[in-house]
Amino acid sequence: MSETPTLYTFFNSGPTARVRIALNWKQIKYTPFFIDLLKNEQNGKEYLEKNPGHTVPMLSIDNIDIAESTAIIEYLEETRPQNPLLPKLPADRANVRRIMNMIACGIQPLQNLPQLALFPPEKRSERARTVISNGFDSLEKVVAKTAGKYSVGDSVTAADLYLYPMYHTAQKHLVITNNYPTIKRVFEELDKLEHFTKAAWYNQPDCPEELKTKN
Repeated sequence: MSETPTLYTFFNSGPTARVRIALNWKQIKYTPFFIDLLKNEQNGKEYLEKNPGHTVPMLSIDNIDIAESTAIIEYLEETRPQNPLLPKLPADRANVRRIMNMIACGIQPLQNLPQLALFPPEKRSERARTVISNGFDSLEKVVAKTAGKYSVGDSVTAADLYLYPMYHTAQKHLVITNNYPTIKRVFEELDKLEHFTKAAWYNQPDCPEELKTKN
């Protein structure tokens, strides 16, 4: 476990932001390797040999390559238990995983780049806004019951790793976030933490200079 992990990353990838936060939270140093999704670098032969899924993130760590953000975060939780991201109580863990899955399976895949590419350019933001708003309608009701200071109780959990970049995407597509007061409040608490802001899209080295302004 001595070699520095390599994170295959793209500045505007929400799933990759989850992993960046996890690595920051657990104080794991890593080397970024930038994959430009807009230039289809995820489809390059060398990268596909490592990750046939055509996606980011992927983490090379402990002599293995792990793709998919949830698999990466769970691996880090199991092998690097410092600064845990899962609560001790099973009921709380279930709530964390519920929120993770609502975002990772119910919202994000329906408005990612491949899905939006199926729509005319002028309709893509509207499509994303509709998907996120519909997802947030349900997520708000769940988080309103589970939240303390953060998504589940008063400690940062893996659920927050998913909520934070999803909220950034909502802002990008002009979702009316005031409609989701609990989600908004939790995001604002997370936005005070350097582990999160350092992982945000606008603070990434591969983010174009003209976009490096916080929403």
